[in-house]
Amino acid sequence: MESIKSAFRHLTLEDLREWAGSKIFNRGKGYIKRVSQLSRTDDGHLVAWVKGTDQYATWVRYEEGGNFEHGCTCPYNDWGPCKHAVAVVLATADLLKGGSNIPLLNPDEDLWLEAFGDAPFFGEIGTPEPWQKDAGGWIKAALGGKSREELIALLVELAESFPEVARLIRDRAHLETGRIDQVIRSLRKEIRVLSSQPAWYDTWRDEGDLPDYSQVERQLRTLLDQGYADAVLDLGEELWQRGMTQVRESHDDGHTAASIGSCLDIVVDAVPRSSLPPEEQLLWIVRHALEDDYALLGDVDQILYRHEYSPDHWRHVAESLENRLAGIKGKTAENLSYRGYNVLRWLLRAYQESGDTHKVIPLLEREAERFLCYEEIVAALIEAREYDRARRWCILGYQKTLEGAPGIAGRMKDALRKLARLEGRLDMEAAYRAEDFFQHRSEETYAALQQAAEKINVWPQVRNGVLHYLTTGRRPTASGGKGQDPWPLPEPEVQAPKEPTVVLQRRFPDWTTLILIALLEKRHDDAVALYQRLNKAPLWRYSIEEKLAEAVASTHPDISLRIWQEKAEKLIAQVKPKAYREAAIYLERMRTLYERTDRLPEWKALLLRLRTQHKAKRRLMEVLADLEGRSKTPLLK
Repeated sequence: MESIKSAFRHLTLEDLREWAGSKIFNRGKGYIKRVSQLSRTDDGHLVAWVKGTDQYATWVRYEEGGNFEHGCTCPYNDWGPCKHAVAVVLATADLLKGGSNIPLLNPDEDLWLEAFGDAPFFGEIGTPEPWQKDAGGWIKAALGGKSREELIALLVELAESFPEVARLIRDRAHLETGRIDQVIRSLRKEIRVLSSQPAWYDTWRDEGDLPDYSQVERQLRTLLDQGYADAVLDLGEELWQRGMTQVRESHDDGHTAASIGSCLDIVVDAVPRSSLPPEEQLLWIVRHALEDDYALLGDVDQILYRHEYSPDHWRHVAESLENRLAGIKGKTAENLSYRGYNVLRWLLRAYQESGDTHKVIPLLEREAERFLCYEEIVAALIEAREYDRARRWCILGYQKTLEGAPGIAGRMKDALRKLARLEGRLDMEAAYRAEDFFQHRSEETYAALQQAAEKINVWPQVRNGVLHYLTTGRRPTASGGKGQDPWPLPEPEVQAPKEPTVVLQRRFPDWTTLILIALLEKRHDDAVALYQRLNKAPLWRYSIEEKLAEAVASTHPDISLRIWQEKAEKLIAQVKPKAYREAAIYLERMRTLYERTDRLPEWKALLLRLRTQHKAKRRLMEVLADLEGRSKTPLLK
């Protein structure tokens, strides 16, 4: 109890708001009176029921230093602190301020069981008592003195009460007596029953109908451990076929896929232990990996790395994949899907593992147009240091994909930039950085261009050309022009089609990027001047006001204050509680800046004006009162 009081003496409302966020904090304040049976645990956890859409069990632990732990049975808990957790903290503070004690929670209470499960505490939540950690040891001690008849009677009693115990005993007996067929028959039937069930789950309502594959998983593991790998593989094939269909038709946020995947992990483990020849084991893994639309197999590489397969085994796989690839005729639907491309990827891997690496580049060049594998070709050629050939494929790949697959085209351009760097053509590398900037104007592309241009000592000319472009919309040229230096960089080997000048000029001057660059270069006076021009422009869509306000708060506080005030007043004009809470964020920033500049009376005058002007807006009045009362005063004072 004293540890809770001690921690709360250092906890402030601002700490709580920072932890939960303003939105959740404000909602939590409205739930204080919905907190019931507020209790504590020996190790400082606060636990309570909180009435919401349902009755939720909520726990929180706050430690000096600002660390929060929390949990709640509400749906929001997975995304962060919830309003119920905030309500528990605030209700605790009210109770402590009133001088009341918080009772110790009994582990037999429903609240304990709902919040923490049925495992008693031992140090931390969810950690079992010592007697639970060594179950085998104390069970042996407890049963060691019993007679055979007493043990049999106990097992019969358990089997009658728990069907899974009866099944475990039966299956163990079948395996020990060699009656494997009965175990397989029973397991196959269970797979068919489970896989025919509809699978659905509603996360928000915590309702659903999910097939329970835990017994299947346990039995498959038992079969494998007993040496029946072939049986596991056979059952796994049926689970694979039926499971794929069930997952495809399920609506359960992946629960069923995860359960089936756990079973298939055992099946994959069975592959290298089975009687299949090594090359057939590899083909089993590759074939199923190619069919795995729902990532049911997990990481098959662990099997491939854990068990040695020779180059000859991989060569056998390569032959099979070559035939499969040849069977994909033309640009079919499979060819354009990831599955067709994956056949190619596995074949490339088979060539690598078999030592036939000389087949990689010819295969990629042959299949380039079908599978758009230009990136792989270029990477292979760069690794082989065939830079001229790699450049030709980059240019061809760019031309072939610019219209239909611009992402690949962009990566071809990146590869050309990498080639220029590898070959020491730093002027061409800078040219591609410039092309990146002209296509995607941002602080990042500007900084990258600066770094590249400085390497070849042409940054002043490049910067002049860039700023001229942002003002006029005209790309710099080698010959220069009025008020513009000659462009010192070469023409890139590939360029995106240029838009008509008339279209480009409608988007310029690009005030936003000019301001961002001014901020990047710490030219705050220029940034403010550009912003003031931007405000007068009839058509500007991209707001960078928040970034500007944060950046120039020290040098131009009035600009920052004006921006934040305009944003706050626009939000208040929406007449929505949510907008009021967002407005409070800007008003809080204004208070901080007013305090820093010794102008706090101006902030109080602003709040008074808002309170007078909007006195009919009850919810806004609550937000303003809360805002004015915020401080670092501990909750218990």
